[in-house]
Amino acid sequence: MASLDTIAYILGLLTAGGGLTGYIRTGSVPSVAAGMTVGALYTLGAIRIQNRSPYGVELALLASLVLAGSSIPRAIKTGKPLPIGLSVLATYGLFTFGTAWQNRAR
Repeated sequence: MASLDTIAYILGLLTAGGGLTGYIRTGSVPSVAAGMTVGALYTLGAIRIQNRSPYGVELALLASLVLAGSSIPRAIKTGKPLPIGLSVLATYGLFTFGTAWQNRAR
């Protein structure tokens, strides 16, 4: 199983890459802004997890919440592959970082 920081780095790359792809394909500035912002949150969380600094898991969990909040409603509404894929990533992040956060809180 991959470490939490590796998972956060991968999710950060995927979301930032997805935002950039959305911009290249459609010229959507909101896509690139959202993708880069969520990707930056994941990456910052990964760095903090890797360095054992506080709030790394929480930042990655926040990124997952933001991603879920924007992608899940669009996936339900449109049924298109990209929002569905982002919803799957967000759900994976919510589960992974939510479980890590819950285990640390005990």
